[in-house]
Amino acid sequence: MASYDLKLRLNECFKELELSTADLARFLNQLELLQARVFSLPDIEKGSEHNPASIIEVTAHQGEAAHQLALQHFQKLFIHHNGLNISSKSAVRLPGVLCYAVDQSEYQAAQLLIQEVNKLKSELEHIVTVESGLPADQRFDFVHSQLRGLITLNAYRSVGYLLEPDSVRFGWANKHIIKNLSRDELLKQLEKSLAAGRSVPPYTREQWMANVTREINDVQSLPAHAILKIKRPVKVQPIARVWYRNSQKQVQHPCPSPLIALCPRSPMMQIPKLGELPNYDASAVKHKFKPESQALNLLIKRLHLYTDQPI
Repeated sequence: MASYDLKLRLNECFKELELSTADLARFLNQLELLQARVFSLPDIEKGSEHNPASIIEVTAHQGEAAHQLALQHFQKLFIHHNGLNISSKSAVRLPGVLCYAVDQSEYQAAQLLIQEVNKLKSELEHIVTVESGLPADQRFDFVHSQLRGLITLNAYRSVGYLLEPDSVRFGWANKHIIKNLSRDELLKQLEKSLAAGRSVPPYTREQWMANVTREINDVQSLPAHAILKIKRPVKVQPIARVWYRNSQKQVQHPCPSPLIALCPRSPMMQIPKLGELPNYDASAVKHKFKPESQALNLLIKRLHLYTDQPI
């Protein structure tokens, strides 16, 4: 059980985060906006959080309308900021970029404000995920007993900023989370799940424990040297590809929220070139050539766990 002191720190940290985020939005609203472009994505309805997206239709917004959508987006931290049928398990994404002309003092102030917001976001996440000492399945109750309706995905997500980019273009990324495990590490994970004695819908407690017991037996039957690899697909993500002419370098950024581009005001100032985010169509994705990897067999479907051993 989290201590009273930790709950107090959680509330204080969040209050500071709300104030700092509002300060940042007010400050940005006073800067000279060169251009803004954001792309709203379809809402994710309750119950459809884990459905794979084969088509994602994008709606583009520009200028002051895009600017205000972005400033509101940064401050959407609670379920009640979304519609009634919108999932609270998936953070709302609004890829895009806001470009501002700034003098030296504005340039420094903007960076300090963004860094303060991101520091508080990181601190909030650390309190919940590390200092609480709670397993993942108990953190929800801890957070919502203090901050009812908080969408932690929104609260943890940092604000990204760019310094003097020459162009910002957008696209989609398909990725996998890959993690190698030893047999002992996997057994400890499964035994911990078994010892918890909980039911996981749609299974009863007894059915779930029987499933985990069977998984433990399957893993124990493998040789100690067996390759065990979790290869879990991640939902397709919007990305920004940022080009810096002076360094002849392109940097790719995840882009779930609008990036803030700071452009120092000068007679030679170049306004960044902005691209469009196309609709996503899984059937049209062309994968770059990759060397053929070792063939693996699916061992535990729910964990996306594969092994080199015959099944």
